[in-house]
Amino acid sequence: MKSRDDMKAVVMAAGEGKRLQPLTFTRPKPMIPIAGKPHLELILEYLKNAGISEVILIVGYKQEQITDYFQDGSAIGLKIDYVTQEEQLGTGHAALCAQELVQSEPFLLMNGDILISQETFVQLLKQYKASSRSPQLSVVKVPDPSAYGIIQFKQKTGEVLKIIEKPTDRTLFAEAYTNAGLYILHPNIFEAIQKTPKSSRGEIEITDSIQRLINQGESIKCFKIEGFWLDLGKPWELFEATHHILDKMESSNQGTIEENVKITGTVSIGAGTLIRSGSYLVGPIFIGKDCNIGPNCYIRSYCSIGDDVHIGHACELKNTIILDHSSIPHLSYIGDSVIGSYVNLGAGTITANLRFDKKSVLMTVKGEKIDTGQQKLGTIIGDYVQTGIGTTIMPGVKIGPYTCIGPNTNIWEDIPPNTNYIKKE
Repeated sequence: MKSRDDMKAVVMAAGEGKRLQPLTFTRPKPMIPIAGKPHLELILEYLKNAGISEVILIVGYKQEQITDYFQDGSAIGLKIDYVTQEEQLGTGHAALCAQELVQSEPFLLMNGDILISQETFVQLLKQYKASSRSPQLSVVKVPDPSAYGIIQFKQKTGEVLKIIEKPTDRTLFAEAYTNAGLYILHPNIFEAIQKTPKSSRGEIEITDSIQRLINQGESIKCFKIEGFWLDLGKPWELFEATHHILDKMESSNQGTIEENVKITGTVSIGAGTLIRSGSYLVGPIFIGKDCNIGPNCYIRSYCSIGDDVHIGHACELKNTIILDHSSIPHLSYIGDSVIGSYVNLGAGTITANLRFDKKSVLMTVKGEKIDTGQQKLGTIIGDYVQTGIGTTIMPGVKIGPYTCIGPNTNIWEDIPPNTNYIKKE
């Protein structure tokens, strides 16, 4: 018999993630790895450890990668059901897709692109039970809430009063809390969603539906997230996510380390990985399975290296994420960069990560050049990219998947997918 405390979780993971291109040209956003595991797998593990046993995944874009990877969920100790959101018409529409599977029970709902700690789930469920099982809307403080929305609530009782989407009045920003994309809702939300008109973006927003319930007299409680929270929406935010996981990691070694290797700090080395002589590793560093590292390479703090990766002679890596099956064979410097899967960098490939004027690096996201706020930021390279010898890539440049770059080339601007970029001078 089902316990009253049992609760299903609904994770909205159908979006394309255009802001995370070029990585999402070839994978759905929730499947981008963070220190060796897809982002979505981290979330599912946290949900399980918080006491959730059944999860409904709302999938869409490249959904087969998600369903093939997780299948029925038994491998990670969960029961997973899938619902396809044929059109991505907003968070309200995504939640509505789960109605038949949720049925008449309260449920946890979350955006599939946020990363939070396991303890946050534990505390949210605890507050829900302690507040006479009132619906919960999670909030968090951010420096600039204009991209998310401000939640106004009673300080004493935590009762939500008003949700202000994409606020422009900056006088509201001081000490403001924003919507964190994590909720506990009751089935009456589905009727509210069905009555919610599309927003100016042409989407059905779950926050508009929650506001409708508030206007009808429903008591919605505010849950303050005090720990780690990240809206994983832009490429450079992958570094913050990776730092969070690596800072909690413990050292382990399932591989082979040759003589004359220097390792300091926390380093995790997967099975079948070989660290060759003369290599110098400064943790925290994550290295996956079946990698070939060295000889004589320098891997600096906050690098995350996937499975079956080759880092060769005289390479230096710093604060860099390298996905599975890629190769950086020799004489390269890769700093503050993300390298996709099945990438092969020619000898002497260099990523520049600092502007001469020391200003923060600009990057184009969805066609708009924006300030990343990062003083050091290298390149974002999609899957199946190949560079020739002597390639130099300027700060903030993105290279689309299936691209081939000729030798002795300086890359100053983004390169779209499926490009042969060869300059002969």
